[in-house]
Amino acid sequence: QVQLVESGGGLVQPGGSLRLSCAASGSIFSINFMGWYRQAPGKEREFVAVINSGRSTNYGDSVKGRFTISRDNAKNTVYLQMNSLKPEDTAVYYCHADINTAAGTFGSWGQGTQVTVSS
Repeated sequence: QVQLVESGGGLVQPGGSLRLSCAASGSIFSINFMGWYRQAPGKEREFVAVINSGRSTNYGDSVKGRFTISRDNAKNTVYLQMNSLKPEDTAVYYCHADINTAAGTFGSWGQGTQVTVSS
């Protein structure tokens, strides 16, 4: 069984910064890619950023230049540094990972963490 737990969400003013973390735990052999998605009220889930095992990254157009994804393979943890936050960044942010276990490879989701950007 694999579990992803996000942390670091909260309320921040426009122009501010937040750092999200997502730690994977359980019977993990290795992790292929780790990423972040977000979902605002009344909207579909949106891709934010992804990083693979070689640390290559890709970002959604709306966050390029403002957000940075990174990972610590020793800790099975992915981070999302969010700078220059805007009210439209308000959403529940979900961690997603493609994880190799003894039982096979599975895509796992975290429970989500709320980010609210408001003055």
